[in-house]
Amino acid sequence: MLSQSILTGIRVLRTEARRNIAIVAPALSKSSDPIQQLFLDKVREYKQKSAGGKMVDSNPEIEKELKNELDRVAKQYGSDGKTDMLKFPEFKFPDVKIDPITQSAN
Repeated sequence: MLSQSILTGIRVLRTEARRNIAIVAPALSKSSDPIQQLFLDKVREYKQKSAGGKMVDSNPEIEKELKNELDRVAKQYGSDGKTDMLKFPEFKFPDVKIDPITQSAN
């Protein structure tokens, strides 16, 4: 009975180990898939192009359209024209002084 349980446990462990190796092995190897390699090459190329912090592959027409959209949004949300609409707003939550509650002992 005990040997039967041990043999069953060994079979289960062997199956689980085979499954885990099959899942992990592709992740450990380099990108042998040509599609994956092409994707990685494009990501690296985009990273090099976007190093300046500006739009990648833009032309004057696209930049003009971006400016028009930003002006429209600024007007819609009531910007004074000096506010940078691309910057995330800063929130300030001042600490409110709370009066302590005193309980009378009855």
